[in-house]
Amino acid sequence: MAKTKTTFFCQNCGAQSPKWLGKCPSCGEWNTFVEEIVQKEESGRGTWKQATSKEKRATAPRRLKEINFEEQPRLVTHDMELDRVLGGGIVPGSLVLIGGEPGIGKSTLMLQIALMLNQTKVLYVSGEESESQIKMRAERMPLDSDNCFVLSETNTQTIFQQIEQLNPDILVIDSIQTLHSKHVESAAGSVSQVRECTAELMKFAKETGTPVFLVGHITKDGAIAGPKVLEHMVDTVLQFEGDRHLSYRILRTSKNRFGSTHELGIYEMRTEGLRPVANPSEILLTQREELLNGVAIGAMMEGNRPLLIEIQSLVSPATYGTPQRSSTGHDAKRLNMLLAVLEKRGGMRLGQQDVFLNVAGGLRVDDPALDLAVCASLISSYEDTPVPADLCFAGEVGLGGEVRAVHRIENRIAEAEKLGFKRIMVSKYAVKGLDVNKYKIKVIQVSKLEEMYQGLFT
Repeated sequence: MAKTKTTFFCQNCGAQSPKWLGKCPSCGEWNTFVEEIVQKEESGRGTWKQATSKEKRATAPRRLKEINFEEQPRLVTHDMELDRVLGGGIVPGSLVLIGGEPGIGKSTLMLQIALMLNQTKVLYVSGEESESQIKMRAERMPLDSDNCFVLSETNTQTIFQQIEQLNPDILVIDSIQTLHSKHVESAAGSVSQVRECTAELMKFAKETGTPVFLVGHITKDGAIAGPKVLEHMVDTVLQFEGDRHLSYRILRTSKNRFGSTHELGIYEMRTEGLRPVANPSEILLTQREELLNGVAIGAMMEGNRPLLIEIQSLVSPATYGTPQRSSTGHDAKRLNMLLAVLEKRGGMRLGQQDVFLNVAGGLRVDDPALDLAVCASLISSYEDTPVPADLCFAGEVGLGGEVRAVHRIENRIAEAEKLGFKRIMVSKYAVKGLDVNKYKIKVIQVSKLEEMYQGLFT
């Protein structure tokens, strides 16, 4: 008979305490400790099938140079956005966690991938929907597969029994917060249950080499629900972002052991599912018939992908005393810095002006190369003069008002040329050693904000 013990867990960060505490010493939240009954593991008990003595791996340390390593080929999903974000495809034995707002399209994306891999056996386990509901969603998609199997179950032991019979190539769990293990006596979604179920799935993935996708809920603050250790246990953490009332969705990675964490995938939500957007710059640029004040186009990089995005700003006299500073999709502290530079180095009187900045398309950006586009947008709104439609920007602005060089300027220039821009304004230090005459687009080189101001309206 296994012994049981009572432990208190913080429902916000997963901190553990032998007694109840009013304030969590780890995250500082109040009244978040909940008592959970944790059953100690019995000897010989296994969450996944027990390895025999011959199958057990040696525990003796080995020299690093003596370890044989053969890189296994990645599984290409034919979804170019997901493959790019994962680093080139699905790595065998990897554990991928994807989180997002309710209704954003996490389940739709996973079911779409399962149907797209018609030559790969995929087991889609859902603890939130019945098999008929999943079938109803699949009917809307123009995809069909004979190798997509659906299981509506929440008990991990039952799931592993079906896995041993089916032997799938990919496992999808929707969602990790709905699973429960009989080895832990607490409700599904609790800290101990999420940790135990994830540990069982991780052991399965690593021992069998089967990729596992976990769909996760998020809290009201936007963080993935459950203990923080959940994100440490998995190999890749994906965030599915966007306004569910708009059609575009953004897939970005915050952790990736097998690739870059700066890649970005963009999808368009349609009735038949999610459509990958091959050229996101075209959808991020507003189609307008006339020039508007306060609009400038900036060239940024997301991983290996160049993007042209639209920066919108509104500068107007403050009516109610203290001027407002509002930024959507852009770092508010960096906006305040650029405003101070424009006032100190550019002579603009912005101290009594309301300033509103918006990044079109719902993106959140942090590339310093957009500084020049932000400054051009603010100057355009302040002077009430539109920026020429054939001009875009790529440059970082320093505290001295200097325009600094940014990396991968060739990709930014090529993307602007491809989208039909006639001129691009960059730092003169960024094009040293670069033959700018090979481009059809005119490269305007500046070193200070004063030079940018002079070339802005000419």
